[in-house]
Amino acid sequence: MATEGAPAGLLEDFAVRGSGNNERIGILLVHGFTGSPSSMRPWAEFFAARGYSVRVPRLPGHATQWSDLNRVQWQEWPARVEEELEELHKSCDHVFIFGLSMGGGTTLHVAARHGDQIAGIVLVNPMIHMPGLQPKLLPIISKFRTHLAAVGNDIKRPKVSEYAYDALPLKGLAQLAKMLKITRSTLGLVKAPMLLFHSTEDHVLPVSNTEIIMAETGSEYKQRVELVNSYHVATLDYDCDVIFENSLIFVQERSKTL
Repeated sequence: MATEGAPAGLLEDFAVRGSGNNERIGILLVHGFTGSPSSMRPWAEFFAARGYSVRVPRLPGHATQWSDLNRVQWQEWPARVEEELEELHKSCDHVFIFGLSMGGGTTLHVAARHGDQIAGIVLVNPMIHMPGLQPKLLPIISKFRTHLAAVGNDIKRPKVSEYAYDALPLKGLAQLAKMLKITRSTLGLVKAPMLLFHSTEDHVLPVSNTEIIMAETGSEYKQRVELVNSYHVATLDYDCDVIFENSLIFVQERSKTL
C-alpha cells in the first residue's frame, strides 16, 4: 500500500501542546525512510493523552510521491529534526526524541550534535548501516534506474499500513547511506540515556544495526528490549503497547532525575 487512501491529515505534520504536569516535557517522534508520520501517530497520541507536548514532523521527500526522495539531500532530514527540537524547547524544559528505523539513525545524528538539549532517546529497530549494499555504487546505478522494490509496511498485523512508498528511490538511498556513514562515526558522542526496542523478526534490517548502536554509542545508560511479536514497523504492530508503556516509564524516570 502506498500513500494513496490515507485518512486526511495522517501523512502531515502532527503537533499537540501539552497540559497539566507534563506540559513542559516534549516528545519529538521521527519516522523512517519512505515512511510517513502515520507510523508514529499512535505513539504520539499515547503521550499527548497523558499531557505531554508532542511533535511528529514529515521529513523532506516523504509522504508525497516516491520520486521526491530522489531530490533530497541527506542534511535536510536532521535539519528538520533540529528545527522541531528548537520549537519544542520554546515551551518545554526537557525534550526526548523517539526514532523508528532511519528515524533512529537521524535521532542518533542529532543526539551526537545536540546532546545537551536532549533528555533521552528511544529507538525502535534503528538503522545505522545497510550491510550488503555498496554505497559507492548507488550513484552509478541511479543513473540507469530510479528505484528498487519497496521495503515499507513490514508489519505482522493484518490490514495495517504505515502508508509508505511503493518504491525505494535510489538517489534517496544514496543520500541515506551518506548520512548513516557520518552518523556511525559520531556514535561515541551520543551521551543521552537510550532505550532501544528490537524486533526479533525484522525483514528490513538485520540485528547488526542494533548491535552496533548498543556497542558504539557513548550513553552511560542504555537498555535493549526484545519485541517477539512484531516486524520492522513495530510502532504499528502487535508489540506497540510494549513500546508505549516502557517508553513512558523511561520518560517518567528520566524526567525525575533532571
